[in-house]
Amino acid sequence: MLHCSTREAGIRAAPVNTADPLPHSALEDSYALLLGCILVVLGLALLHAAGLVTGGTAGIALLLSYLIPLPSGVLFTLINLPFMLLAWKAMGRRFTIRTVAVGIGVAALGTWTRLGLTIAHIDPAFAALAGGSVIGFGALALARHHAGIGGTGVVTLWLQKRRGWNAGRTQMTIDTVILLTSLAFLPAERVGWSAVSAAAVSGILIAWHRPGRYTGY
Repeated sequence: MLHCSTREAGIRAAPVNTADPLPHSALEDSYALLLGCILVVLGLALLHAAGLVTGGTAGIALLLSYLIPLPSGVLFTLINLPFMLLAWKAMGRRFTIRTVAVGIGVAALGTWTRLGLTIAHIDPAFAALAGGSVIGFGALALARHHAGIGGTGVVTLWLQKRRGWNAGRTQMTIDTVILLTSLAFLPAERVGWSAVSAAAVSGILIAWHRPGRYTGY
């Protein structure tokens, strides 16, 4: 029997197109959303232990809590409502449902973290860099699996989808406005380290969440 390879026969095999997107399974999506929630909650715990704040909807809720006699958690929920309407109209039903699920997951895991995690001491510089980076990777995992943290994160993902604006840079612009406003209510040193944490979050999205960098969907 005669064996002949494609090379010997002068026939070159067609190259595999590795750029073709590989769809995620339902299990992979669920696992990624869970990990995203865990990372976001862990990052927030580090920032909270150091007495820092961050940008996004959480920062807006914190600022409003100084002006309106309502808990910041209630304000956070109220602020998120119009963003969920935007998500439903602009990002679709699947994105909105997953983002709502993420919000429930973050709330549940946040309660568990307060009961199961105690941080006796943490340096503000470490909390800003590590906490912000962990939150950024959590947001990246959620975005890669068609979900968001909610609030201003919905706006940044929508602008990237519709206008091509980098989500990290847009979020950094929003966070800058929030942190500058917080100078009227918080010590300058705390706001400074909070700005570092917000920059760390946006830095992750700037580096790794851009068109053409990720081929899965």
